[in-house]
Amino acid sequence: MPESIAQDTVVTLHYTLTNDAGDVVDSSRGRAPLTYLHGHQNIVVGLERELTGKAAGAQLEVVVEPGEGYGERDPQSGRAVPKDAFPGPVEVGMQLFAEDGEGKVIPIWVTAVGEDTVEIDLNHPLAGVRLHFDVEIVELRDAKPEELVHGHPHGRTGEEGHGHHHH
Repeated sequence: MPESIAQDTVVTLHYTLTNDAGDVVDSSRGRAPLTYLHGHQNIVVGLERELTGKAAGAQLEVVVEPGEGYGERDPQSGRAVPKDAFPGPVEVGMQLFAEDGEGKVIPIWVTAVGEDTVEIDLNHPLAGVRLHFDVEIVELRDAKPEELVHGHPHGRTGEEGHGHHHH
């Protein structure tokens, strides 16, 4: 059992994420905590850096600037796509995935749905937003060899082999 968060530590934590206005954007409170593999880009880089060296039981508030969160907003990344280019119904706020010209899968977000077109944006919805995290570190453990190979934890802490499947 590691004493503090370091590379290859599986970290279980509760968090509440707010924006500059104090609006709650996301939270694990009232549901299962987040479990991630430290040092493997499972969470935003600014939060991961601030968690390094912290022990189980620690509570902290972390402010992450856009450049170390979801990036700066690119005003050129939105576009209209014909509605019939989508295989099924789409709604504002949906995250979809598309392939670029090199076969790389990229996430896109639906920002508006018209009669014949769908507005999409390649910016993450939190791009350009300063992130305020209120974090409580619940538990730490060493990663298992297969988790290191895959780059993320399998199942929640204490649930051997549950919650994750590879195909």
